[in-house]
Amino acid sequence: MSLPPVAPSTVIDFRVRVPSAARPQISDAGDVYTQYEAVLDIGSGWHKGTDELLTEMDATGVSHAVLHAEYEHGDYADALNEEVAEQVTRRPDRFSGFGTVTLEPVNIMRAVRQIERVAALGLHGINVQPSFFGHAIDDRQLYPIYAKATELGLAIAVHTGVNYSRRHPIESERPVRLDQVACDFPEATLIACHGAWPWVPEIVSVARRHPNVLIDFGGLAPKYLGVPGSGWEMMLRFMDRVLRDQVLFATDWPVFPHRRALDEWRELGLRPETLEALFCGNASRLLSAGREAIMA
Repeated sequence: MSLPPVAPSTVIDFRVRVPSAARPQISDAGDVYTQYEAVLDIGSGWHKGTDELLTEMDATGVSHAVLHAEYEHGDYADALNEEVAEQVTRRPDRFSGFGTVTLEPVNIMRAVRQIERVAALGLHGINVQPSFFGHAIDDRQLYPIYAKATELGLAIAVHTGVNYSRRHPIESERPVRLDQVACDFPEATLIACHGAWPWVPEIVSVARRHPNVLIDFGGLAPKYLGVPGSGWEMMLRFMDRVLRDQVLFATDWPVFPHRRALDEWRELGLRPETLEALFCGNASRLLSAGREAIMA
């Protein structure tokens, strides 16, 4: 698969959910999403399509987005991987992609073949959400998955921090567990999705000691980074300085709207060079590095 260069961009949204009928229906998940809807109040937004995503991107100056084959129950990995690849192929100037693997149940050789397929499709990484399937981030059953993705130059995005399902313990998603993975896979590119709240000092320390660990803020209201007592104070301070090259703008669209996310980030008083790195620089560098690895 021939991959064009990522066009110069003012904003890259590093994680949006692939807008597709291939995504599992909320109603099929039982009570997994019940509390999500109560907390996030997304409503009909779950059903937005590609045209609506592009319209929102165009209206807010988001020129590129990374589609993630992200799901929290069942076995939808193969269908989502193909759908992400198809949408990237249709609009390579607007979309890049992350695939995924089946975790219910974990079948190592199947997962390895899925990762090989993700690489063959020209995608840049894999997205895994271990706790939704009964695994901790550092579960050794997942290590062959991490190893294969790293071997093929694919980044690994991991759900880290709070989740709102009342069936899946959040302790499995503590950043200290990602620290163990980073220790064991120093060549991997690891992305802590959702900023790892409420363990903010923990993810700051993990990222500070592992330059290969990046942090995205998808699904979060950026304004809270500037609210004293919210728990985000250390992140705001460190990302404006020593972690500037390890942060990624993300919305988890349709969970969070682009306009509100961009406005709130710009109101936090971050340095211009930090906003440039957050909105575009770090993502562009990661996507370019991933492309070189995929095509090697």
